[in-house]
Amino acid sequence: MIDPALLAPFQMGVLFLLIVVALTVLATEALSIELTALAVIAALMLFFHFFPVLGPGGGDLLDLRRLFSGFANPALMAVLALLVLGEGLTRTGVLDDAANTVIHFTRQNRAFAIALMLVVVVAFSAVLNNIPVVVLFIPIMQALTRRFRQSPSRYLMLLSFASVLGGMTTLIGSSTNLLVSLELDDLGEEPFGFFDFTIPGLVLAGTGLLYLFFVAPRLLPDRAPLAGVVEERSRHFVAQISVPPGSRLVGLRPVGGIFPDLKNITVLMIQRGERAMVPPFEDLPLEAGDLVIIAATRQALGELAKGEPELLHPELMANAYRSDGDDAEADTGGGRAPWTAPGQIQAEVMVRPESELVGRTLEEIGFRYRHHCIVLGIERRSRMLRERITRIPLKDGDVLLIQGRPEDIDHLRGERSVVLMEWSRQPLVTPEHKRNAALIFLAVIVTSSFGVVPIALAAFCGATAMIAAGILTLNDAIRVLDRKIVLTIAMALALGAAMQETGGATFLAELLEGAMEGAKPGHVLSAFFLLLALLSNVLSTKATAVLFTPIAVDLAHVLGVPVEPFAVAVIFASNCSFASPIGYQTNLVVMTPGNYRFMDFVKVGTPLILLVWIAFTLFAPWYYGLPL
Repeated sequence: MIDPALLAPFQMGVLFLLIVVALTVLATEALSIELTALAVIAALMLFFHFFPVLGPGGGDLLDLRRLFSGFANPALMAVLALLVLGEGLTRTGVLDDAANTVIHFTRQNRAFAIALMLVVVVAFSAVLNNIPVVVLFIPIMQALTRRFRQSPSRYLMLLSFASVLGGMTTLIGSSTNLLVSLELDDLGEEPFGFFDFTIPGLVLAGTGLLYLFFVAPRLLPDRAPLAGVVEERSRHFVAQISVPPGSRLVGLRPVGGIFPDLKNITVLMIQRGERAMVPPFEDLPLEAGDLVIIAATRQALGELAKGEPELLHPELMANAYRSDGDDAEADTGGGRAPWTAPGQIQAEVMVRPESELVGRTLEEIGFRYRHHCIVLGIERRSRMLRERITRIPLKDGDVLLIQGRPEDIDHLRGERSVVLMEWSRQPLVTPEHKRNAALIFLAVIVTSSFGVVPIALAAFCGATAMIAAGILTLNDAIRVLDRKIVLTIAMALALGAAMQETGGATFLAELLEGAMEGAKPGHVLSAFFLLLALLSNVLSTKATAVLFTPIAVDLAHVLGVPVEPFAVAVIFASNCSFASPIGYQTNLVVMTPGNYRFMDFVKVGTPLILLVWIAFTLFAPWYYGLPL
């Protein structure tokens, strides 16, 4: 048997080599994140199976159970449950009300509009996953920049950075925060409470906001959006509304020939019985039974259909394709058509050249019965159409806005007659569940923030409640779960466990302490923060956090100071991924609509990292009582 004293340096050296290789592959994107994570976990299991780390009692400290434990770690469960909760809030339109309020208060003053927008993003990101927050505010920021005749590239990056700053202020503001807290618990240290680092987090967020408001717009390029993005945002679909009795549309009156209550919607024709009326409309209130042909963007159509999704369901001729329809409705049970079942999504498909659909109408095709999806609108670039969409002969290149169950939309991938535009998938907003979704999320926040139950338990119960209340289907919840997050966290936790048990974390902590021999703890804390902040722009934030949490704990023990300031440094520094588009997912989200390049993030993000580092260096040692 090999002497453990001789085996330990070998184990540590192989582990460090594996970490360097893994980080290099992740940074260069030579392999996918998922494959890299799986390969690292497999390599750890193989190596420590043949070269085990034995404890005092002879037990294997890094057996399969320990290395696989990341997949069942409470931190991972909390992160995934919060993703489900965020999807529920997005799906029900809870965030839309707050966003509309922002628009209402930012009509005139550009500076006030931008400032309020950033503050709201910070507030939302403190309790929500950053990605849906940024996705929600991108079109709002684009609308504001158009109103004030500014380039979106001057401001969209600010949304991503503001969301990251907001995520630093509470325990659930970022999945990175949760990972560090639960890693501390695994290491035998006191985990963080909901607001334990809110005060220093607000100091850093406030400092960063000042930079974003006064400096960053001057550094960002004045660049036109990508042509494809502009085209996508401005695409107008022709749709039809069948006004039912009791609808909120009954009684709407035109003013000056248009309908001002139908915001961002152009009424092309109103058909009342056998009479067809075209603009300008004078003294012609809408009545139940009217068929209204309209043109609008997808976003405007979505706003119109909130609460009344059947408004945009075009009527077919009586008894058309009834036999096929019976079969289609039987698929969902209870006589419900597939396009009215819960969990609907919308997407766009383009009619292929030489498609069998060319020259035929939707009624002739029976599109809804063949594919269990309903066509809500048609976009044709050549001209604006003034006809029922069910009676318009299709042409190649026509874009159809469709609605259906996710599995029915997926089936269109293999359809030869149309091309499914993958990026266009979007859940249908269900405002009838808005109140329940808000109450569930509020219950999660209150119970976790006051310590009634751990955050992982509160989030898991909240996600379960979202499904039980019918806000999300089980399939909806499963689709939200990101395999990259699952595998990255599992890999990082396995590496963190190996660092701890092999003594690698202690070795690096002593090495850093030796390199700064004679330095006061405040200086060591500042250098440690800067090192992690730079690394987080090369690695993933989660990998940086989990790998360096054991090192932070051992470094604090070596210095003889409390662990908390060094653990807080890991949280804040790991979130400082401002100088790279690959450092944080929200950076990638804004990259295309802002038409940004890699160096734009370096140019704007690097000063922000240094500014946050300076603010932390000046405030944290004083706040935590460390000598400088």
